Amino acid sequence: MAARAHRPLLPSAFHRSVIPEPSLHLLPPLLSTAICSGGRRRRVRAQLIVGRMASGGSRAPSSSTRIALPAGDSVEVVAAPGVSDFDLRNAISSSLFKQWLKNMQSDTGLLAGGHMSLRQVYIQGVDMFGRGVGFLKFKADVFDKETQAKIPGIVFARGPAVAVLILLESRGKTYVVLTEQPRVPVGKLILELPAGMIDDEGGDVVGTAVREVEEEIGIHLNKEDMVNLTTFLDPVTGCKVFPSPGGCDEELSLFLYRGHVEEEIISSLQGKEMGLRDHGELIKVHVVPYDTLWHVTADAKALAAIALYEMAKKNGLLP
Repeated sequence: MAARAHRPLLPSAFHRSVIPEPSLHLLPPLLSTAICSGGRRRRVRAQLIVGRMASGGSRAPSSSTRIALPAGDSVEVVAAPGVSDFDLRNAISSSLFKQWLKNMQSDTGLLAGGHMSLRQVYIQGVDMFGRGVGFLKFKADVFDKETQAKIPGIVFARGPAVAVLILLESRGKTYVVLTEQPRVPVGKLILELPAGMIDDEGGDVVGTAVREVEEEIGIHLNKEDMVNLTTFLDPVTGCKVFPSPGGCDEELSLFLYRGHVEEEIISSLQGKEMGLRDHGELIKVHVVPYDTLWHVTADAKALAAIALYEMAKKNGLLP
C-alpha cells in the first residue's frame, strides 16, 4: 500500500487514562488498496486422485481429492459440478479450509474424542480475491458414530475479521463512530462498527483493525492504543466472537479505542464519505451518542462490543 500523508487531528495528545495516550490523525479518503490473501497457515497433506468421479445423470464428472488427517484417517473432498480442478486445488490449499480442518481436530473440536467422524467434504463454490481464496462454500458430512445421525454441515467460510468500537469524548459527552453502507445480503443500509476481514499473510489482527479504521473512517489509530475486548473472554472460547456459527466460520476480534477530541472533530466526521470506490465501498461516517448506540443499530458487532465493554468495566477490567 502506498504511503499516505497524515495531518494531525489534534494539537496535543489525548487525555491519559489506564489506556496509553492515543495519537489520532485525520486521513484523506482512500481510493485504492491491495487485496492480499492468506491468514494463518497450517500444512495439510493432500493427494489429488487420478481420474474423476461420476456425479450421476448428465452432469459432468467431478474431481475428488483425499486428505490425510493426523490421526491416520482421511477424508474425501469432492468438487461439485461447475467447480474446476483449479478451484478444488485452491480450496483445499486455502487458509480458510486449513483453519476449518484445524478447528475440527483441535482439543475442543468436533473430531476430538473420536465420537464424530468426517466422511466427505463437498466443495460447492470458490470466490477468489485476487490470487487468493476470499470466500469458500462447502458441505461437510459429519456423523455421530454412536447414533449414525448426520450433523448439519453447510459452511460459508470467510475466516477471521475485526471490528473497532471507537469512543470519543467531547465536552463531557461520549460519542461512537460508525459507518453506514449498503449490505446486499440483507438488502438494506446498515449502521455498524468499522470492520474488515483479516486478509494479510501474517494474520495481523491489530494492524488490520487500524487499517480498516483508516479506510472506512479516515483517521489513524496507533496499535498500542487499541484494547482487545475479546481477550476478556474465557480462554475456552478461543477469545473470539462467532456471530453466526450455525452456517459461517467467521470469528471476530473486537477492539476498543478511547480518546478526547474537540467538538470540531466530531462535526468533521459526521456525514463524511469514505470507502474504497474501486472495491465497491460506498461508506458514510456517522457519529452518535454512545448511550444511544444499543438502540440505533442492528449490528451484531456493535452490540457484542457494548456487552464486552460494559461488563469489563463492571468487573474492574477497564476504568
